[in-house]
Amino acid sequence: MMLLPKLPHQPQLLQTVCFTIGAYSKWLDASPSGLSMLPSLVDILMSGMSISEDTAAAAALAFRHICDDCRKKLCGSLDGLFHIYHRAVHVEGAFRVSAEDSLHLVEALSMVITELPPDQAKKALEALCLPVVTPLQEVINQGPVILGQKGARELTVHIDRLAYIFRYVNHPEAVADAIQRLWPIFKAIFDVRAWDMRTMESLCKACKYAVRTSGRYMGVTIGAMLGEIQGLYQQHQQPCFLYLSSEVIKIFGSDPSCSEYLRNLIVALFSRTTCLLTSIQDFTARPDVADDCFLLASRCIRYCPHILIPSPVFPALVDCAICGITVQHREASNSILSFLSDVFDSPDSLQFHPIRDSIIVPRGPTITRILIASLTGALPSSRFETVTYALGALVRTYGVQALQWAKEAVSLIPSSAVKEAETMRFLQALSDAASGVNLNTLMAPIEELSDVCRRNRTVQEIVQGALRPLELNMVH
Repeated sequence: MMLLPKLPHQPQLLQTVCFTIGAYSKWLDASPSGLSMLPSLVDILMSGMSISEDTAAAAALAFRHICDDCRKKLCGSLDGLFHIYHRAVHVEGAFRVSAEDSLHLVEALSMVITELPPDQAKKALEALCLPVVTPLQEVINQGPVILGQKGARELTVHIDRLAYIFRYVNHPEAVADAIQRLWPIFKAIFDVRAWDMRTMESLCKACKYAVRTSGRYMGVTIGAMLGEIQGLYQQHQQPCFLYLSSEVIKIFGSDPSCSEYLRNLIVALFSRTTCLLTSIQDFTARPDVADDCFLLASRCIRYCPHILIPSPVFPALVDCAICGITVQHREASNSILSFLSDVFDSPDSLQFHPIRDSIIVPRGPTITRILIASLTGALPSSRFETVTYALGALVRTYGVQALQWAKEAVSLIPSSAVKEAETMRFLQALSDAASGVNLNTLMAPIEELSDVCRRNRTVQEIVQGALRPLELNMVH
């Protein structure tokens, strides 16, 4: 390592040297001479950031590794680290670091700040945010027209850096204080750019990491954030509004003091979404909305069933899920099936099972028939396990009733497509699952029925023509 500073700064060689420094970061932390070597090695990385984009990319990555593994050693060198950081994030800086690679430096400083005592960390965090926030504030000061006309990249390059800061500075109170100070800037961008998916995704990601790091220290800011999302979603159905809400539910769902505004949030979001997704064509056109909607719904079942299940939107949400089971988009279909499985299982919401059952039982025959149709060809065979798990959860919960629903559904399949023995083995497997037998040991007869019904296109069309999953209309 002592020889590296003596090597010529030829671009390709310098790039290799930077990668080597990064690879030895753990050794530098453990070595007794590591601290004395760091200044000369950091000087090499600064040279790398100045030569070309390739050497700058290698140097930025190495800088991140050094700051990660040697963070305790570097706590006393913050002024020098901030000097490098400012040169990297300012457009007029002398470094050749791309916007994407600059995130390595943001992460690097954030990890060193994490090692500081709380009071010092708060001041360092303010200094870290300042060069990122200033250009955003300058755009906002020019008024909403200019803010609306800016290219998304001109905003997201700065917002993405804030997301990294909130993610990697592990000081919950300091991050909560920062997001409270920055909220007027965030709100201004939310209000003017809600139509812009790229900017909203970047902004919601920053908010997500602020919520994740700050947790219960968020205070009044979380209420303002949720109110903003709740209002904007009525006009601009950005999927990222749903995944930000999902993060909030994970952290605040079990907090009784938050029940009221979380109830208002999920009723508003799910009411609007269920009006958007009323046919399989709607699911196909908006798979991202469907995916994030039912990821949020699953999280509600796990973290706050006391809010979702008794809510007026829950029946419509179940109907919406039934409507979208057979969407061909993989993530959306998996989210819907996982939500239904969570509803059927929901062991933590025993007191709400009567409400749940009053909604699921009348729809049971339809749900079962669509799930069996999905097993036998309405969905690709790659979804077999997810569909089987949902069907298994249904029969475990509803026992004899669910077995009767399954028997009625498979009786619709003509004997020319499936033999009686294959049908009986399938039903026996479901009966065993209802009795508590591990579903993983029962896959063979279920997979047999699936394979038989898919053995050629003619048979598959006969089976789907008998079960007609897309014609089942759930209007309650």
